Amino acid sequence: MIEDPNPDQAPKFAPFIGMAGIAGAMIFGCIGAAYGTAKSGIGIAGCLIPVVMSGIIAVYALVISVLIAQDLVPPSSGGHYSLFDGFMHLGAGLSVGLTGLAAGYTIGVVGDKGVRAYMEQSRVFVGMVLILIFGEVLGLYGYV
Repeated sequence: MIEDPNPDQAPKFAPFIGMAGIAGAMIFGCIGAAYGTAKSGIGIAGCLIPVVMSGIIAVYALVISVLIAQDLVPPSSGGHYSLFDGFMHLGAGLSVGLTGLAAGYTIGVVGDKGVRAYMEQSRVFVGMVLILIFGEVLGLYGYV
């Protein structure tokens, strides 16, 4: 006989909190990626580096969402999803999502201004790419 978990430790709404973590990661991460793509795509379309780097942020959000979703086991199959797991997954999702939002904003602003400056002076390119990498690292830190 499978022992029922303590309802105080595994309430029925605990998976909802985990799903909120998935939603937070996808919503905020994709908003950041979309903003970065839209803002840096306004400049000259020849430089695709900021656009590609913005798209990677959405991949971080997708990966963490899949990892969280793998831990969600329906109670009908004997799964035990505690409140601790729910809040841990909420924190992970919000961490990746909000850092993805910040990274997307950074890449968008730097990509827009950097591509415009590159059209005036070509030696700005290396500095622009370095600043774009630092912006991307914001999203990577949230993922790690």
